[in-house]
Amino acid sequence: MAAADGTAAAEVNQPTREDPLAAALSEAVGGPVGRRARPHSWWTPVRVLLAAFTVVFAVGLVQKYPCGETDWSSNTVRYGKMCYSDVPYLYTGRGFAEQTWPYADTHGRYETMEYPVLISYFAWGASKVTALMPSGPSQAVREATPAANLWGLPGMTREVNTYFLVTAVLLFVCGIGAVLFLAGASPGRPWDAMAFAASPALLLTGQVNWDLLAVLFTAGALWAWTRDRPVLAGVMVGLGVATKLYPLFLLGAFLVDVLRRRRPDLLNRTLAAAAVAWVVANLPALLTGASAWNVFWTFNRSRGADLGSLWLVLDQLGVHSDAHRINLVSGVLFGAACLAILALGLRAREQPRVAQVGFLVVTAFLVVNKVYSPQYVLWLLPLAVLARPRWRDLLIWQACEVTYFAAVWIYLGGWLAPSSGTDPTAYQLAIGLRVLGELYLVALVVRDIWTGEQPGRGPADRDPVALRDLHGVERRGGEPHPDVDLVADGRNVDA
Repeated sequence: MAAADGTAAAEVNQPTREDPLAAALSEAVGGPVGRRARPHSWWTPVRVLLAAFTVVFAVGLVQKYPCGETDWSSNTVRYGKMCYSDVPYLYTGRGFAEQTWPYADTHGRYETMEYPVLISYFAWGASKVTALMPSGPSQAVREATPAANLWGLPGMTREVNTYFLVTAVLLFVCGIGAVLFLAGASPGRPWDAMAFAASPALLLTGQVNWDLLAVLFTAGALWAWTRDRPVLAGVMVGLGVATKLYPLFLLGAFLVDVLRRRRPDLLNRTLAAAAVAWVVANLPALLTGASAWNVFWTFNRSRGADLGSLWLVLDQLGVHSDAHRINLVSGVLFGAACLAILALGLRAREQPRVAQVGFLVVTAFLVVNKVYSPQYVLWLLPLAVLARPRWRDLLIWQACEVTYFAAVWIYLGGWLAPSSGTDPTAYQLAIGLRVLGELYLVALVVRDIWTGEQPGRGPADRDPVALRDLHGVERRGGEPHPDVDLVADGRNVDA
């Protein structure tokens, strides 16, 4: 690849040259990039990534169409066609059809949102947008109708579908942001983000829940940390934890990084920024409904073995554990895993990348956790594509995740035989396959860290001088660097 002005841009990765599967897949569009290839005047890497994500997200929306067409009420459709989403049901079930503030005291009319605050705000904001296009009855009629009967009111099915579409558009914006952050999270390797943008798992699960909002903050934290912006990284982590708990575990990856670099001051600033951002995000909920705010914590503390977890497999096979025991054992196992990951990161031959350590920590949490909803694969996706940017391995892992995705809906639809004694069911085997797929990727990442082999290491990884070069701030002769960045137009870069 060459820059438009003839300058070599060897720092930018070329997946069709370094990844055999990418090279094979590229044959459908002309084959690997040649040594004399020149950049396209408009189709820069970032624009290609955004286009790919747009297509994948749109196909995912089409995949949900059968449910919207049948009022989201048919088990045969929502489970048989695997188009289920939490979003429509919570519109009427949590008071959003009346634009009720999620932390208001509804005197038992609605259940309290069981999610962290930013998801609650996000869902409430989407209801406000939906209210601009109402198709259901008046507010007075809604308030006079029992909450359980709201969906049956004239025009409400259309309004529920409108709410789902509004939410989908907002999640699309979150996904666009995540793609942009990931494209710049490994300087010189924008194409690594393609494994996120074109992910089969993203296609199927991107609209099941609101997790793409947390993915946005996770990707933003990775981008900010790579750019040596610890305060911004902390803000992203704090907002992420206010959306889903798992971005908290990025702090463990940052810890390994600062210990290897002997820069504890960076972590101090990150922790302070994260704490402030989390408190600020939670204040509106705490000030308007502290008891409702606490529901998320009590709900997760008291729930037992749930869908998708190894704990459910044990429970169905006769090894029962109450919530307290699961919390204790899973906490000990997760803590032990974190210590092992810390030791690995500190003793590795070369400094591991933040995404690698973050992937290991989040995976450890999900393996021992007492629930694994189908969309939780999104928690791992941005970390995985940066930790192990090899299409074959990512697709093997996602094949296991997609198999579980199919199995959980077939299980909920009642089309799988129930557990009988010690004989495993197809659903239990699917859970095991999902865990094995995650452990497969874990083994590869651990090997990469331990041996010092670093697929996906960009030219500026942990090299501040090179990083400044990539930003065009400082370069010999004062010339801007021909690389691509988050805000660059990429005219000098080809695929």
